[in-house]
Amino acid sequence: MPDTDPSNETSAPDMREILAALSSKGPGEAVSMLKGHPVETVVRVLESLNPAVAQDVLGAFPEDLLGGIKAAAPPELRTQWERNGKFGENMVGRMMEPPRAVYPPDTTIAMATEDLRLVSKHAFVTYLWVVDAESRLTGVVVMRDMLLTEDKSTRLDEIMIRDPFHLEPGMTLSLAMRETAVRHFPVYPVCDDAGKLVGLVRGQMLFEAQAFELSAQPGSMVGVEREERLGTPWVRSLKFRHPWLQINLLTAFLAAAVVGVFADTLERIVLLAVFLPVLAGQSGNTGCQALAVTLRGMTLGELKSGKAKILVCKEALLGVCNGALVGVTAGLGMLVYASMQGNPSAITLAFIVFAAMTASCLISGIAGAIIPLVLKRLGADPATASSIFLTTATDVASMGIFLGLATLML
Repeated sequence: MPDTDPSNETSAPDMREILAALSSKGPGEAVSMLKGHPVETVVRVLESLNPAVAQDVLGAFPEDLLGGIKAAAPPELRTQWERNGKFGENMVGRMMEPPRAVYPPDTTIAMATEDLRLVSKHAFVTYLWVVDAESRLTGVVVMRDMLLTEDKSTRLDEIMIRDPFHLEPGMTLSLAMRETAVRHFPVYPVCDDAGKLVGLVRGQMLFEAQAFELSAQPGSMVGVEREERLGTPWVRSLKFRHPWLQINLLTAFLAAAVVGVFADTLERIVLLAVFLPVLAGQSGNTGCQALAVTLRGMTLGELKSGKAKILVCKEALLGVCNGALVGVTAGLGMLVYASMQGNPSAITLAFIVFAAMTASCLISGIAGAIIPLVLKRLGADPATASSIFLTTATDVASMGIFLGLATLML
């Protein structure tokens, strides 16, 4: 890290350019970019980022540079970084800012106003937080109430809102979003199990983090890592993506093996091959619909204990209904096509298509609901590469059932 030089102090426009450039980079690329800046600039940049993002970037710095950054940070910020680092991804504790404008209950409005003149130079203050001698949050003072109180000798505990709503650092992001959805406060206090004020979380940061989680979910489903962004170098992107493609290839061999088992049937009735992609595509879409709904329910916290069986049964019913409806259309298509080819078993082929479509959509719907549930039970990210395993299940089911029925009935 370069030595600090007052002449190298980064201006506000430069800071905006740095922050804008970082918005399209993952933690590794952010570190590469920040290495060329003075350590004080790095601290200012990290302080301006979403605390959760700043924590990811800090974790990507080499130990020798990380020590210098922490040494240059204000004590309260350094303490908050260490506290936030104890919490995992998607947890409220990772998004906390240092608590500011914190006062004992006997502080008067005049005393608080004088102190705020200094605090507001370094941070934007929305609320005043009132804590007892053990740092337990007892109340919050809205700035408007303080300004409208004529008697400046009034104590904060006389105008504060008692027992205010607060978040807990161990809360997941989805749970915090549900708790704050009807409140829309600009800032939320975060208290530990003992009620002590340990940080602040801005509402904007919560929504940003939730938006990022939702935007990362489609990529996770096909093996794109959360860290990969538009500005990620192609070599690093290759490292992220390629292993999942190898896994996808191995699972595709399984589907190919199923087709290989029925090679004789395909040789006798070549027109079956025309409808293989039709069945695979329809059953795959059915499974993806079930998968999307299941992941959405997990993200929003709607999939509570005991609802998994209901979800699976619902998706099974939808799979049968949708499969039967599209099976009728596909069966008619097979009937017309086989009749044009002069095949004497046109009606039987049409029934096989109908039955195979119904059965494969049933299995695909169940798989789309079960796969993320199983991944979660195993402690893995439910969204990670779910579609890869789902594609294998739908391909094996649709091709196996279709060719199996054709072998038995023709």
